[in-house]
Amino acid sequence: MGSIMSARLAAEVDHAMERNGWTAGLAKKASEGTVLAGFRDVLEGRAQIKPIEHLIDCDADPFVPEKGWFVDEHKRDGVIQWNPKKVKLYLSFRQYLGFEIWGEDLRVVLASQSVMNANVLDYLLREEKQHLIPKEWGHCIFFWGTIYRSLSSGRCVRYLYKHDGRWGSSGFPLCSRLDGYNPAAVFVS
Repeated sequence: MGSIMSARLAAEVDHAMERNGWTAGLAKKASEGTVLAGFRDVLEGRAQIKPIEHLIDCDADPFVPEKGWFVDEHKRDGVIQWNPKKVKLYLSFRQYLGFEIWGEDLRVVLASQSVMNANVLDYLLREEKQHLIPKEWGHCIFFWGTIYRSLSSGRCVRYLYKHDGRWGSSGFPLCSRLDGYNPAAVFVS
């Protein structure tokens, strides 16, 4: 049986795969079993590719990450479909200008925004879901839709952060100040 690909066609396919973010590992996986038959069915109109819907239940009771914490406020938003294009990182005017703002004051400012709750944070923090976190999210992203109370530090909000290439979560006391590196995750209307 002869090859169906000329050297030129193989080079074109190789360049197309590279241009579209394929790795050698993905190419190897595509060549195993009947994966390519599925791709052929798509190309010939017998099947279609449908993206996975990442549904997050924002009505559920949020995870309480620390002993001695409890939920003080929780904004319920129904079941949402995760779409990073419908999320923006919000800074208050003071933060945008480079000034700090007290957490409690920022909470009041954010009352007019459609802030995301901690259920979204916990969904994205799962090991198998972290690829859904936008690459441009750099420092600390705050999820103000859930406010916790800690016996030791009072009211606090949780945030998502990246350190040494790994995502994590922590709490931030509202009696502290935030700067322009601490945006809130909000829904785009």
